Amino acid sequence: MLLGKVVGTLVATRKEESLDGLKFLVLKQLDMEGNETGGYRVAADAVGAGLGEVVLYATGSAARQTKYTHQRPCDGVIMAIVDQVEVDGKVTYDKSEAV
Repeated sequence: MLLGKVVGTLVATRKEESLDGLKFLVLKQLDMEGNETGGYRVAADAVGAGLGEVVLYATGSAARQTKYTHQRPCDGVIMAIVDQVEVDGKVTYDKSEAV
């Protein structure tokens, strides 16, 4: 599982039929301290995430293990909206304090 920040949306009006109904978001990849790592990722949104939110996402075959993405050709899924991250006893992200 990985951390990312929602920075945009992706719209595809023509796509594989089994992808109909999926909402795609563009994520900026984050490290555990909340710093952007420079990479981007597109992921199906299984939890209703919004612009600017920090999320937990999975890639590869794990991305097809949610109820939302099961049996779909999906390689990235957002499966949680992050409230707080604590690393080595230090809070590195708290949603209630995010701007």
